[in-house]
This record gives sequence, C-alpha cells and structure tokens, in this order.
Amino acid sequence: MKVTSNFGHTRSLVAAGFLVSSLAFQAALPAADGGLIFKRNCAICHGADGKGIPTFKTPNFTDPKWQASAKDKDIREVIKNGKKGTLMQGFGGQLNDQEISALIGYIRSLKKK
Repeated sequence: MKVTSNFGHTRSLVAAGFLVSSLAFQAALPAADGGLIFKRNCAICHGADGKGIPTFKTPNFTDPKWQASAKDKDIREVIKNGKKGTLMQGFGGQLNDQEISALIGYIRSLKKK
C-alpha cells in the first residue's frame, strides 16, 4: 500500500481560499461616503448645504466661481493640513486618502449648475 500526501496541494487551496475571502471582504466594504464625512466634520463651519457661514468666513462650495478657481490638489492640501490664519484645522490625522478623495468629490457635487 502506498500512502501519498496532498499536503502541498491542500496548503495551496487554503491559501487560495484566504485570498478569495480577502478580496470578497474588500469588495464588500463600502466606499467612503463623502456626504457623511462632510456632515460629520465640515458642516459645522461650512454649513449643511455647503454654502459657508459668513461669520466664519468659510467659502461657498456651491458657487461656480469658487468651484472653478479651487483645484483638487489645493482642496486636498487644506483638508489635510488646514489653512493658516483661518479656523480651518487639518484633518490629515483623522481622514485617510480615500476619505479625503470622497470628501473632495462631495464638495465638487455641490456646484450649482
């Protein structure tokens, strides 16, 4: 009687199973919700509608002129590091790159047409 081991084959199947499970789990994670991030972190100073609060001198994100003049890289920089001389604090320690991208996308969606 000859005994053979399929240990190597089994190990490969287990590894493949973990990989598929991992990918399925990542796909199941929701993308960052820019609107929710805005509501939780930004609305208090920028207004729930994104029109800004004059007392705080925050920009009106619905203004087409503001939207045209603001570059995504500059918005990202301000979100991450804040803006000197203003009340705008940096959120780089609280929001990851995916969340900041989602937030920028939401801010862009506020543009009046």
